Amino acid sequence: MTVESIPVKSVPKSLVWQGDELVSVVGGGRRWGLDGVERRAPFAWGFPFDAGTASASGAFSAVYQERGTKAVLLEGEHTVRELNRSYYRAADYDYPLALGRLGDGREVVVHCPDEYNVLQIEDAASGERLTAGGREPEDVFHSRLSLSPDGRYLLSVGWYWHPFGTAMVYDTALALADPGTLDGPGVLATEVVTCGEVTAGCWLDADRLVLATGAEEGSDEEPAGLPPNHLGVWSVSEGRWLHRSPIADAEPGVLLLPRGDQVISFSGHPRLLDTATGVVVAEWPEVSVPLKAGCFGHRRVPSPVAALHPDGIRLAVTQPDGIALVTLP
Repeated sequence: MTVESIPVKSVPKSLVWQGDELVSVVGGGRRWGLDGVERRAPFAWGFPFDAGTASASGAFSAVYQERGTKAVLLEGEHTVRELNRSYYRAADYDYPLALGRLGDGREVVVHCPDEYNVLQIEDAASGERLTAGGREPEDVFHSRLSLSPDGRYLLSVGWYWHPFGTAMVYDTALALADPGTLDGPGVLATEVVTCGEVTAGCWLDADRLVLATGAEEGSDEEPAGLPPNHLGVWSVSEGRWLHRSPIADAEPGVLLLPRGDQVISFSGHPRLLDTATGVVVAEWPEVSVPLKAGCFGHRRVPSPVAALHPDGIRLAVTQPDGIALVTLP
């Protein structure tokens, strides 16, 4: 397990792998090859965007202000359109935005363009709203959105007012037929995510979802719940936990990256966790990342910037003086 360093002229605020090159769309398309040479950006932004994301297919990407209201959707280097979110408490929680592909092949944008608690699914290329219609949303702040690999399910790791972090999962096929299904708890029962405060989540595959909880306790002991400081694997099709394990030594942070049956957790430094046991398989304390406990809070802590190569072996993590390239076991 080795850690190499790629020098940078300025620290990138987003990273994604394109083949064997690392690209920062927030940096105007700056890229780095495995030779460590930085290729100059083909364009520049006239607005202080500080975060970015991309669809799994690589067809679309977006830049945004993590604690602001503005975003831009791109196809390659071409600007498709501007995106917005509600101003309401925008400075207090991370921008809800996901790019991905539905089961029918359509590339979509999922975000909250009108109200903080109203999710919308839009065709990425045309901007057509696929979930238009009457809505009766619950009072929940959606954040940290992600689509399952097959596009069937949508995960929101957000929060409601106490404040307390939670998670919701929605069936996108149902949402296209009845947008109102995006307004309730979805397919994940409320009691499953109220025992411990959910801080992070990701998809292992089209059915299995990983959720992590921090130290904050929620409702009274709930047999179906995920306790504080735990890692849980939930099967959407079976409607039950496959695994629930305590996380040793540290809270999980806000970012989980899937790697087979493992996840990489970022809390102070990267850790490779076994999802069935919660055991730390490997960790890299020499690679520092922001210590961010949740997606909300008056004091903004930037989210860790990291990208796992599709080969599951190369992990890139931004550092104060460069990009750490970690070779995973």
